[in-house]
Amino acid sequence: MSGNEEFPLPDDLPEPDDDGGADHLPDTTVPPVALTATDGTTVDLSKRAGRTVVYCYPKTGRPDRDVIPDGWDSIPGARGCTPEACTFRDHYRDLRERGVGGVYGLSVQSTEYQREAQDRLQLPFQLLSDDDLEFAGRLDLPTFEVAGEHLLKRLTLVLDDGRVEHVFYPVFPPDEHAQEVVRWLETAPPAGDAER
Repeated sequence: MSGNEEFPLPDDLPEPDDDGGADHLPDTTVPPVALTATDGTTVDLSKRAGRTVVYCYPKTGRPDRDVIPDGWDSIPGARGCTPEACTFRDHYRDLRERGVGGVYGLSVQSTEYQREAQDRLQLPFQLLSDDDLEFAGRLDLPTFEVAGEHLLKRLTLVLDDGRVEHVFYPVFPPDEHAQEVVRWLETAPPAGDAER
């Protein structure tokens, strides 16, 4: 079952514009920032060898709590975090078979909150918490504010030996994005072969 079937998105979601917020990221060195993973370990993405996919998302909802602000669906690119996570789950093996050494989801939500989502959605990869926005700030990732919260805009970083190899931004529709990453990997040079 794909994330699209499991958590269908409305047909009338507004598509985000490319505001140039990620134009500076390709070939950037990943900063050394300790991020807490849902398994309790600390992950420093700057030290990951090989190719790593990090999909950044605003926030996931939760069935037992009303955490999604009013008007969420009208914010371009906001809705779709759970379906996106499910498609990365469903395409996890495809990503690994195409040379990806690690897949992570990244948001500003707490590790405890992310752990519930990882368990509920049966994600085979860790979610990383940037709850103090240190990683986002050091890379100058695009963000937005809603209902007093500072959140990441949806984008995906493909890292290769501690540098940003490729950026997907904006991401739309989110429930088809993992397939887009798989297609890119099929034509991308092998990890470590890209010109620096």
